[in-house]
Amino acid sequence: MMKSTMAKAHVDRVPRNNPCAQCGTPIPQPDWIEPGEGRRVSYLWTCHACNYRFEAVAIFAHEAVEHPPLAA
Repeated sequence: MMKSTMAKAHVDRVPRNNPCAQCGTPIPQPDWIEPGEGRRVSYLWTCHACNYRFEAVAIFAHEAVEHPPLAA
């Protein structure tokens, strides 16, 4: 069994107002946040202006960050 070394993130580390990858409209917050391997975190975004959905991956420099899902 592998033990996770992920640290809990502060709420202020959740990305806000990411521009839509298609139309550029700012999106207030991601729909879903999922920790990946190592220091990677995936964010699922949905633009309500153009209905485009996309995933962005962040790689943190010093620590992996675990976010609880925003949607079920």
